[in-house]
Amino acid sequence: MLRLPCVYPITDRAVAAGRSHADLVELLCRGGARLIQMRDKSAPPDRRLLAESRAAVAAARRHGARLILNDRADVAALCGAHGVHLGDEDLPASAARALLGADALIGVSTHSVDEAISAAREPVDYVALGPVFTTGHASVSRLPLGVDAVARAAASIDLPLVAIGGIDLSRAREVLDAGAASVAVIGDIMSALDIPARVAAYLSLRS
Repeated sequence: MLRLPCVYPITDRAVAAGRSHADLVELLCRGGARLIQMRDKSAPPDRRLLAESRAAVAAARRHGARLILNDRADVAALCGAHGVHLGDEDLPASAARALLGADALIGVSTHSVDEAISAAREPVDYVALGPVFTTGHASVSRLPLGVDAVARAAASIDLPLVAIGGIDLSRAREVLDAGAASVAVIGDIMSALDIPARVAAYLSLRS
């Protein structure tokens, strides 16, 4: 089974004062991140998204890290990303797998224990569940699931479970102890004054 690092940072330029994705990947890698998701919900033109994705992949590769692209399996294939993370309205996992191949890392978002169980039957490498806690992201309107849902989902599937949504450093250990293989974090890392130090603090939870 895939072994995930305990923290899975997600880039967000809007939270990170407009820094480029490549610059954010560089900072995350300096802190020890080895699995990073590039996420851009601003819907940039495809030409710009491809250029930014290629730069982010190059930054990750310099540090021996893996870069997963959010939503866009087609751009992931073109930019040489290590895989894709799929949401509700993206390509089905089977189609993304056919496009990216057997070695690609594919994850999928779910929003209930039942959805997590169903997703684990698809050709994916990990299942993400959330939001665990209330989150400040405007794009997330769902009610928080709580740590108990993390525990139930983790016990019900044979794939690594990634917990996401409102997780900060003070809550991460509780979520990991509930059975999550990794915590996906946006705001608490992207808004940190010292991003590498914040990543390192998460990694120390499993040292």
